[in-house]
Amino acid sequence: MAETARVAHDEEITGHGFGTAPVFLASISTILGAVMFLRFGYAVGHTGLLGALIIILLGHAVTVPTALAIAEIATNRRVEGGGEYFIISRSFGTTIGGAIGISLYLSQAISVAFYMIAFAEAFQPLAGWFETTAGFAFDPRIVSLPATLLLLGVVLHKGADLGVKALWVVASILAVSLAFFFLGTGPAEIRPESVGIFSDLPNRDPFMLVFAIVFPAFTGMTAGVGLSGDLAQPRKSIPLGIMTATFAGMIIYVLVVWKLAVSANAQELAGDYLIMGRISLWAPIIPIGLACATISSAIGSILVAPRTLQALGADSVVPRPRLNEFVAAGVGEANEPRNATLVTSAIALVFVLLGNVDMVARIVSMFFMVTYGALCAISFLEHFAARPSYRPSFRSKWYLSLIGAIMCLVLMLQMDLLFAVASIGVMAGLYSVIRRSRKGTDDLAQIFQGVMTQATRHLQVRLQKMPPNDWRPSVIMISSRTFDRSAPLQLLEWLCHRYGFGTYFHYISGRLSEQNFAASEEVRGRLIQAMRERKGAIYMDAVISPSMTSALGQGLQMPGISGMENNALLMEFGRHDPPKVLDEVVDGMILAGVPRMDRLVLRHGDNFFGTRKNIHVWLTWHDARNANLMILLSYILLGHRDWKGAEVSLFAAYPRKDVRERAADIHEMIAEGRLLISEKNVMVIPTDDSIDFERLVEARSSMADLVLIGFTDAKLKHRRGEVFQRFPELRDVLFVSAEDTIFID
Repeated sequence: MAETARVAHDEEITGHGFGTAPVFLASISTILGAVMFLRFGYAVGHTGLLGALIIILLGHAVTVPTALAIAEIATNRRVEGGGEYFIISRSFGTTIGGAIGISLYLSQAISVAFYMIAFAEAFQPLAGWFETTAGFAFDPRIVSLPATLLLLGVVLHKGADLGVKALWVVASILAVSLAFFFLGTGPAEIRPESVGIFSDLPNRDPFMLVFAIVFPAFTGMTAGVGLSGDLAQPRKSIPLGIMTATFAGMIIYVLVVWKLAVSANAQELAGDYLIMGRISLWAPIIPIGLACATISSAIGSILVAPRTLQALGADSVVPRPRLNEFVAAGVGEANEPRNATLVTSAIALVFVLLGNVDMVARIVSMFFMVTYGALCAISFLEHFAARPSYRPSFRSKWYLSLIGAIMCLVLMLQMDLLFAVASIGVMAGLYSVIRRSRKGTDDLAQIFQGVMTQATRHLQVRLQKMPPNDWRPSVIMISSRTFDRSAPLQLLEWLCHRYGFGTYFHYISGRLSEQNFAASEEVRGRLIQAMRERKGAIYMDAVISPSMTSALGQGLQMPGISGMENNALLMEFGRHDPPKVLDEVVDGMILAGVPRMDRLVLRHGDNFFGTRKNIHVWLTWHDARNANLMILLSYILLGHRDWKGAEVSLFAAYPRKDVRERAADIHEMIAEGRLLISEKNVMVIPTDDSIDFERLVEARSSMADLVLIGFTDAKLKHRRGEVFQRFPELRDVLFVSAEDTIFID
C-alpha cells in the first residue's frame, strides 16, 4: 500500500511536466558545447592524441561515477526542485548540503557567463571585417554582453517552456555541424605526416593545465538534473536522460579528438581555436554550431541555476531571511523562479565582463569538482550504510562511486592548487555562515547514522571473532546514585578515555512498565547530554530492574557495546553512605566473580581526587595477580589530560626474606621499560608481623590524590565490607582485584 502511494506520488506532474527528452537535450547540448569546439584542438595540439584520450578518460572517471550516482539516488526518492542540490541536501542535511548547494549554484551561474563568452568567440572570423568597418579593435564583449542581456530577457519573459523548445532547434544544428566536421578533410597544408600520438610542440602547456581548461566539457551531463522540479517522472527521466547523454558524449569526444589528430598538425591545432572550421566540409557551419552549442549550454545553465537558488531559498539556506523569501518566490502555476533568475543574471553579467574564457573555465571546474565529489561520496556512503529506506531501482557500484569521489579530490589539487584551496576555503566559509544562521541544526543526516551503524556492526562482529592479544579496560558500571555524585563517573571516563571502553547504566528500581520506561528514556537523555557536555566517551543508558542484584546480573551477562566483552565491574560508595550501600557493593563484587571479571571499587570522599598530581600504588605479598593490573590502571589514568604532569609512586611491602628478590624483579621491569616508573618513585619496604601495615600505608599516602590497593576474593567473602573500610585516613582509594595475572610487555 505504501509503495503504491509512493509510485502514485511520483506520477504527479509538477512544474511544466517535461519528459525525458529535455533532460537529454539539456545535458548533451551542454556536453557538446563551447569547450569541444574551442579547446579540443588546443588539447590535442599540446598533449597529442594519447594525451587527449587520457584527458577524456580522466574526465569521465569523474563524470561517469557521478552520473551513475545521480541515477541511483534519483531512483530512490522523488527528486524535487533544485536537482543536484536537492539530492545532496536530503542526504547530507541542509547545513552541509547548503554549503555545497551554494557552490553548485555559483558554478551554474558562472557557467552562463562562460558559455556566453565562448559564444562571442564564434564571431572571431568576422573580427577583420568589424575592425575595418568600425575602425577599432574587435572585443568579444561587444557580442557577449548584449547577447547575455538578450538571452536573460527572453528567459525572464518566456520562462523554461521556451528554453526547452529552443534546445530542440540548437541540438539539431549542433548535430548538423558535427556531421559536416566528420565529413570534411581540411586543406592539405595543415595535415600531419602521421597521426600525432604524442605532441611535438616545443613549448607545451602542462598536462594538468590543459585538463583544467578542458574539464568543463565533461560537466554538462548534470544540466538536465536541474529541471527536476519541472519533470513529470524525475525518477525515470533523470537516470535515462543523463546516462544516455553521458555515454553519447563520451563516444563523440573520442571521435572528435581522433578526427582532429588525423586532420591537422600540432602547431595548427594549438594555434587556431577554430581549427574545426578549417577541417569541416563547410567552414561557416562550425562557428554556427559553436554559437548554437554555447547558446544551448547557456540556456541550460540559465534554466538550472535559478531553480537551484530557488530551492536554496525554500530551505532557508541563504543567511538573510528576506533574501530567502525573495529568491524562493515563484511566478505562475509553474512556479517560475523569476527573482532567482534576476540574481543569476547579475552574477553572469559580472563574469561576462571579465571576458577570459580560460580563467572562468578554471573557476567553474573547481566548483563542479566539489559538487561531483559530494554526489559520489553520497552514493558510496549509501552503499556502505545499507539503510532499509534506501532502495533505488537503479544501482551503481560502490567502488565506482568511491573512485569518483577520490578522483575529484585528487584532480582538484592537481589541476590548480591555489584554486582548489580557494574553493575549499569558500565551502568552509559558507558552511560556517550557514551553521551560525541555523542554530540547532544537526549536521549528521540519516546517511551518516547508517554509516556509523554499519561500521559498528562490522567491527563488533569482527572483534568478537578475534581473541584479545592484550588487556584493555572494558568496564561496566551500574549505579542509582548517578546524579548525586560525579567522582565515580569521572573515574570511569578517565579509565576508558583512550585505551578502552566504558558502559554506564543508571539503575531504576521497579518493574518494566510504561511509567518506568518513560522515566528511563528521560534519564537516558539527561545522561547523554551530560556526557556530551563533558566531551566524554562513555556509553550511557538506563536499566529498569526489581533489585540491584538483578540489574547487576543483567549487566554482567550483557555483551560489550564496543564488540569487546566487558572484563571489569566498577562500583563505588562514599564515606558518608549508609551501611546498605556498602553491602550492595560487596554483593556486586562477589557476583562479578561468577563471570570471572576484574573488580574495581572506588571509595571517595570530599577531595574529588585533589590536584591530580600523584598516584600511589601499594603492592603486598597478597597481590601476585593484582600487581600488574594496578600498575596498568595507574598509567591509563596518567594518559588523560586531567592527570597531566602527575607521577606514579610504587610502594612494595614484602616480608623481609622476599625483599631482595622482589626489588630485583621490579628494577628489572623498570630497566626493560615494562614499568614507566622512575627509580626514585619506587620504594620496597620490608615488613613483618610487628609492623602495622594499615598505619604504614596511611603514613606514606595520606596526602596522595588517589591510592590503588589490592584485595582478594577470599578476604572479601570472609570480611565483607571491612575490606573497603580499611585505611580511613586516606583520601580517594581504588580497590583492585584481578581475576587473572595481566602480562605487561
